[in-house]
Amino acid sequence: MSEVPEINLSDPEVLRDPFTAYGRAREQGPVARLVTPGFGSGMWAVTRHAQARELLADPRFELNAKSYLRPDVPEHCLRYMRTMSEMDGPEHTRLRRLVSPAFTARRADAFRPRVAARVDALLAALPAGGEPVDLLPGLARPLPMDVICDLVGVAEADRPAWHGYGVAIAAGHGAAFAEAVPAIMRDAVAAVAGRAGHPGEDLLSELLGLQAGDAGRLTDDELVTLVWHLLLAGQTPTNLITNAVEALLTHPEQLAALRADEALMPAAVEELTRWAGPQLLSVPRYPREEVEILGVRIPAGEPVTTALAGANRDPRVFADPERLDILRPASRSAHLGYGHGPHFCLGAALARVQTEEALTGLLRRFPELALADGGAQRLPDPGTWRLGALRVTLS
Repeated sequence: MSEVPEINLSDPEVLRDPFTAYGRAREQGPVARLVTPGFGSGMWAVTRHAQARELLADPRFELNAKSYLRPDVPEHCLRYMRTMSEMDGPEHTRLRRLVSPAFTARRADAFRPRVAARVDALLAALPAGGEPVDLLPGLARPLPMDVICDLVGVAEADRPAWHGYGVAIAAGHGAAFAEAVPAIMRDAVAAVAGRAGHPGEDLLSELLGLQAGDAGRLTDDELVTLVWHLLLAGQTPTNLITNAVEALLTHPEQLAALRADEALMPAAVEELTRWAGPQLLSVPRYPREEVEILGVRIPAGEPVTTALAGANRDPRVFADPERLDILRPASRSAHLGYGHGPHFCLGAALARVQTEEALTGLLRRFPELALADGGAQRLPDPGTWRLGALRVTLS
């Protein structure tokens, strides 16, 4: 077996700069070993782009209950916890085929005016004056929840509670998460029941229409689970937006190019997703049989992840990969920021629209936008590249 580099996920240097750590491991070999002392035996990580892409589409690697351990979830809520992300094979294909038409790039683009209106309202509410403003609670955190509520059809009166759920879910675990889950499920059940009697122009009404056309296609539990899944997965733009703003403000030549030509925004968002995407690691998968990856044998049943932080900066795919370059060609088709294969992120098009509109609105409204002193506070999270605060001056 080839020598496998080891990455300690509790090492402060790895937490501070995971891209360097994964890049170093990638150049030593295609597979690394991720360990955290005191927390089990660790997992395998595929570090190179080609092999990571292959793994994400390889049916020999399965998702199972261990991929999504949620010990904080009350037992009576477990019926709603198994989302499409946790399914493989025909079951996953069936649900994905039913809901995919609601998440196409065309549908996301048609939703763009409503996203832009939400961005404008949030920016207009930011405090005036020269004091620093934190864009995490001011823009990046509430925007995705506003969009999800618009998409699903949550009543305006119920939205403050949903915003609270978004904050709790973003933590991923702990007491606030455990307390939020039953309330989320209760309100998701209520949203489905409410729309069943009063359909509107929203996703739930559309899916209920499918259900009415064929009672066996979507169950009530599946509809509630989908609402939960949207809430969980829909938080991704929060971290992407703050990462993108920090990256642009610390790369003034890229910011100047984008200000000079707004038509670059879609390409800029793709490059920012590649260079500063929030997901450092993919959801673990488990090989059904022993698998060999360029000389490294991985036993059946042992967890394997893809190190997106390494794959998205692989020099075998991206020229000068450590450089942020919003003029980089064709990065949408190359980076793995939204995954690959059957579990490619269902909401990728909507996440792109949100990030594009958030950056466009921010740069238009505040031509003198700048980082405040010590404004970007990075959280030490081994799985997600995210900020705990992004304080900026607006003028």
